[in-house]
Amino acid sequence: MDYLDWLQWPAMLVTVAAAWLIGSQHKQRRNLGFWVFLASNVLWIAWGLYAHAYALILLQFCLAAMNIRGARKTLA
Repeated sequence: MDYLDWLQWPAMLVTVAAAWLIGSQHKQRRNLGFWVFLASNVLWIAWGLYAHAYALILLQFCLAAMNIRGARKTLA
C-alpha cells in the first residue's frame, strides 16, 4: 500500500474532531471547529488528487467555502 493511501485516515480523524467541535455550545470551540474542518478539507483534497477522486475534490472546495462562511459568522 502506498503511503499516500494512509492520508485518508488522518483526514477522517480530523473531520470527526471538527464535527465534535462544531457541536460545542462554546463559541470559541465552534469557531475552532470550522478551522479544523478547513484543515480536513486540505487533507481530503490532497488525498483526492492522489486517488484521482475529482468529485471529492470539488466537494471539499464547496465545503471549504461553507466552513469559511461559518467561521466568519461565529466571529460576528
